[in-house]
Amino acid sequence: MRITRASARHQQQQQSSTCNRNRRSESLAVEASPMKRLQQTPSRDATMTITAIEQKHSPGFTGGRKRASSTAPSPPKKKVKRTSSGYAPPSKYAHLVNKLTDSLAPNLICVFVGLNPGIRTATTGHAYNHPSNLFWKLLHKSGCTPRLCRAEEDGEMPRLYDLGLTNIVSRPTKDGSELSKAEMDAGVAELEAKIGLQRPEVVAIVGKSIWESLWRVRHGTNIKKEQFKYGWQDDSEKMGVVSTGEDQWPGARVFVATTTSGLAAGMRPHEKEEIWRKLGEWIENRRQQRTE
Repeated sequence: MRITRASARHQQQQQSSTCNRNRRSESLAVEASPMKRLQQTPSRDATMTITAIEQKHSPGFTGGRKRASSTAPSPPKKKVKRTSSGYAPPSKYAHLVNKLTDSLAPNLICVFVGLNPGIRTATTGHAYNHPSNLFWKLLHKSGCTPRLCRAEEDGEMPRLYDLGLTNIVSRPTKDGSELSKAEMDAGVAELEAKIGLQRPEVVAIVGKSIWESLWRVRHGTNIKKEQFKYGWQDDSEKMGVVSTGEDQWPGARVFVATTTSGLAAGMRPHEKEEIWRKLGEWIENRRQQRTE
């Protein structure tokens, strides 16, 4: 009987010890992993706490604030769109004194016809004088002049290189869009008279819109897309033809070049240079023949 009671007490002690060890293990497991305790009682507060614990143990945790990335992309730059001014009546710039005059002389190799003087050109009295205008650069790169000339030398072009300068419209504006087609067309007759008087070998039209105006007046209709071309025009399009009595002159050949305005973005620089180069090669050869 004594042996049986002792054995029972021994078994109870073993069971109690085993239960205590299990409770201690469970307590340690819960303390070591707060996630387990929180997951057993899912609630809104528990969910927020779990998220906070996950962030704390994440590599990018910096005390509750997100670590700024050193490779964050910069915001895209906004493209500035150039807009044309739209028609402006002559009264808008009536206060300006236009100091620009033609640079012409008889029997030149080539006369360049521009659209009209800009504000800077009119006030300074020198052609193509705006810094963004490519005229003088293209004149040199194409071979029309052996060196890069300055706008202040425009009056010397006939004497230096047998080149002349004039415009189809004389009144100054900020840009070409402030002119009307009607006043451009009205300038054609005077331009033809200038060419017939000075009689250059070639007339270079500096810009598509000028040739479109000449075409409208000559043909009584707008030029079609398939009819337009840069470069040398047909002999039937010669300018300044004189046929009055004994005074006969067949006129000047026409070369249509690109505009040199910095506001015109329709063609790339190398495309403009390619067109101008065809004219420059001819002028170089002709100038060389004149000096022989």
